[in-house]
Amino acid sequence: MGFNPLEHRGIPLDRQLRNWSELDVEPLDPDRADPYTRCRVIAMNGIEVEAILFSHNFSRICVEPEIKWQLAEVRYIEAQQQKVVNWLLPGQSSVLETTLAYEQVAVDLTGWVARMEPDPYLKQAYEFGVLEDFDHLYRYANLYEMIEHRKADKIVDALTEVMPGRPTFLHHRDPMDNVRDPYDRAKAAPISKLHALTIMAAEQQTMNFYMNVGPEYMEPIARRLYQEIGLIEEEHVTHYESLVDPGETWWERLVNHEYNECYMYHSFMETESDPRVKGIWELHLNMELEHLRLACDMMRKHDGRDPEQILAPELPAPVTFEPNKQYLRELLATQIDLTTLGAGYVREAHERFERMQAAVNGDGKPPSELVIDEHRDRFGGEYRMQTDGEHPVPSLREVRVKH
Repeated sequence: MGFNPLEHRGIPLDRQLRNWSELDVEPLDPDRADPYTRCRVIAMNGIEVEAILFSHNFSRICVEPEIKWQLAEVRYIEAQQQKVVNWLLPGQSSVLETTLAYEQVAVDLTGWVARMEPDPYLKQAYEFGVLEDFDHLYRYANLYEMIEHRKADKIVDALTEVMPGRPTFLHHRDPMDNVRDPYDRAKAAPISKLHALTIMAAEQQTMNFYMNVGPEYMEPIARRLYQEIGLIEEEHVTHYESLVDPGETWWERLVNHEYNECYMYHSFMETESDPRVKGIWELHLNMELEHLRLACDMMRKHDGRDPEQILAPELPAPVTFEPNKQYLRELLATQIDLTTLGAGYVREAHERFERMQAAVNGDGKPPSELVIDEHRDRFGGEYRMQTDGEHPVPSLREVRVKH
């Protein structure tokens, strides 16, 4: 039998408040921690931040004080959870090292979701996005070696390859071509809704992170690269958030958010290699079970529907951080030259795409290309980390010519 979070009572809400000593968690050891433990921490931080922001937005459209009070009470606990999760990241890690970990999350979490997604249209959306995150990892890896004189394999540990994806300068598209068609809330599989929430939250956190840390660098090339990729992350959030059916009621969204938190904490509890961190995932799961129960009661009362109508009867297979090398190579070989047109995908440049490219990249090379040029000037070549020495995708020159 699988795990049905609706059948389990968690920790009562009035027992979830923690004091400072309980919130003061020991961070990961950057030299000994499993890279995928760090990935789980970053992913779960994004999930918690999304839960908090969603609750704030919901509260802003509520009239009834009782609803605002309950949202605020749960939200404060969510904020404590977020502090514990995010504070697991080691303070001695540099911003660039954390950035590399963020992109490893984007590559291997989105890659896993793409492999598991049953809806072909949603699957294509994840496959399209992951090739762009893959290229961001490559750009930041070259920047990391230039600024900190270290190689990205220190961070990604050969679990994720570092090599070009869809070239970053080709990610700048007309905003209307970043909006996808949403799933149909009445027909979509429950796992598809969870996937969409998860990747939207992860990309949103990456966008927020780059918006804030980019200006902290003194090196001009670093400031420029964060600025460029930060803009692309905004495109990615638009891309993924548009997959969610806007017809979902606020109560339906609340229940989906809480169910997804249960799913993610349960997944990470099942797959975590660090016993101490596993204990945090288990504790937070038991908190989220109560948050889900309260959200379901609110949906029954205010939306007049039973949550079982929209939720899976048990949690799907755990979200798993694992290498996606072969899958990514297959995507690189078949989809590197895709761009978007409206809600779909095409292989040839079109008028809106070319107009956007001219507007953004028209006065010279973009930062994502300059960082590779500068790396070649300094080291005689670009930084890559491949596990078999082969590069099965078209050259960047071939992709440029095609566009």
